Amino acid sequence: MKELDRSGYTKQRQAVLEVIRESHEHLTANEVFEDARKRLPGISFATVYNSLRYLKGEGLIGEVRFGSDTTRYDRNLDPHHHAICTECGRLADLELAIPPEVIKQAARRSKFKPGEIEFTLRGLCPECSG
Repeated sequence: MKELDRSGYTKQRQAVLEVIRESHEHLTANEVFEDARKRLPGISFATVYNSLRYLKGEGLIGEVRFGSDTTRYDRNLDPHHHAICTECGRLADLELAIPPEVIKQAARRSKFKPGEIEFTLRGLCPECSG
């Protein structure tokens, strides 16, 4: 795992990075803020938000966006896909290989030059469907 470069090191950024890396969830900025405040009680939301932007820009954390929904932050930097619960909003990683033919067909139909493809399964998580 890539580490925080000493030139960009602050205790606030380190706390935010630790919160993301220690979580098994995809946290919102508010959730990161709440957890970071437990480590550094004086940290502000603006500092957390700026730290998230910095850490994402440095390739230390991932960012997951779904349309106009809230952005979430991810410790998993490997290419992967997601499943999102339409009831509670739970987000889960999906390790799924997308066949090259699907990417080619999507490019043909959209007339886009393919870069990457992201698969999102929307439905009910086990807790909401049970």
